[in-house]
Amino acid sequence: MNTVIAFILMFGVLVFVHEFGHYYVAKRTGMLVREFAIGFGPKVFSTVKNETLYTIRLLPMGGYVRVAGEDPEIVDIKPGQHIGLTFNDAGEVNQIIVNNKAKHPDALVIEVEHIDLDHALIIEGYEIDADSKYSFHVNPKADFIMDEKSTQIAPYNRQFASKTVGQRGLQLFAGPLMNFVLTIVIFIVLANIQGVPVEDVRIGSVVDNSPASEAGFQANDTVLKIEDQAISEWEEFQEIVQASPEESLEMTVLRGDKQISLEVTPALIETPEQEIGQVGVTLALEKSFLRSIPYSFEETYRWSTLILTNLGKLVTGQFSIDMLSGPVGIYDATDQVVKTGFLNFLTWTAVLSVNLGIINLVPLPALDGGRLIFVGIEAVRGKPIDPQKEGVVHFIGFALLMLLMIVVTWNDIQRLFL
Repeated sequence: MNTVIAFILMFGVLVFVHEFGHYYVAKRTGMLVREFAIGFGPKVFSTVKNETLYTIRLLPMGGYVRVAGEDPEIVDIKPGQHIGLTFNDAGEVNQIIVNNKAKHPDALVIEVEHIDLDHALIIEGYEIDADSKYSFHVNPKADFIMDEKSTQIAPYNRQFASKTVGQRGLQLFAGPLMNFVLTIVIFIVLANIQGVPVEDVRIGSVVDNSPASEAGFQANDTVLKIEDQAISEWEEFQEIVQASPEESLEMTVLRGDKQISLEVTPALIETPEQEIGQVGVTLALEKSFLRSIPYSFEETYRWSTLILTNLGKLVTGQFSIDMLSGPVGIYDATDQVVKTGFLNFLTWTAVLSVNLGIINLVPLPALDGGRLIFVGIEAVRGKPIDPQKEGVVHFIGFALLMLLMIVVTWNDIQRLFL
């Protein structure tokens, strides 16, 4: 049960933060946000507030912010069509009843001659069986009523396409950006809870029965030299130790105000890629809020570089698609991490957050990165690509991503249960 709760909370936070980035910029730039969704598939919960439908959906496979201008449900009203109209106190049309007009006896039914809901916001037409022509101004927040369901109209200035290239690019980039921000914040929290690595080679702890313990190392010892080579950074210490399995190393250590010499033989550790040496010590940590800030950026950069490197290996074929994990694999990994403690769970959340940010910036159709490519092309050529053609590309991209998700999920299930 702990794993289920942890996974739901982690997934919810990661997706919420990502989608909030898209949502916030859309709202700030005047776009009409039709829906803010966590998950896909059937609705589990929904509520409407300030023009936006907020939903939690059944399948934990992501989320989305749906902005006006990308609407499959928009109603196309043509001249000659009969519609019903209701009005607000200012005499503006506030409801356009497309069908089931008999259920709205107070509505004025007209035959449409001309309608413009993008720019002029007017409807012109004739009352049924009458010669009088009417012209009505439409409220910018009027609703279509179709099958007794309301959909707010979207004047052009509320649509995604009406905004500048910069505003649209920022709206698309804001989602991944928020994932990077979340990662940085989590690492700041972790740094202030458990400390940040010291800047010298000071030992934080010594593993019992390890080569370092047998050699006489103690917590707070500072390693100054290995053999005759002076060292000042932990990476130097690691490189020498890992390159010297089962080789005796003489180390000069500062203990208090005295320098002493200790001899240690790194144990041989076999990894999938190589054999390395290990002595069984950890680097000391210190609590410093000021140092926690640059440390959080360094950790975010380090994990970003690692993820990009692995992504490159996947593209070049050095990694197999079988090594990818979907929601099932992530759930299983979360189960293992939760058992090791809350701080490790926070680290895991930070890593998944930066991973989500990077993956969404990959220039593939349907992802934020793919849509940014189209915005960039528009900026270069000075005019947008045909929306229908772009829509087809993104639809195909989304279908392929869903297919990949199915394959990855099946691989996860096979690894766990078969």
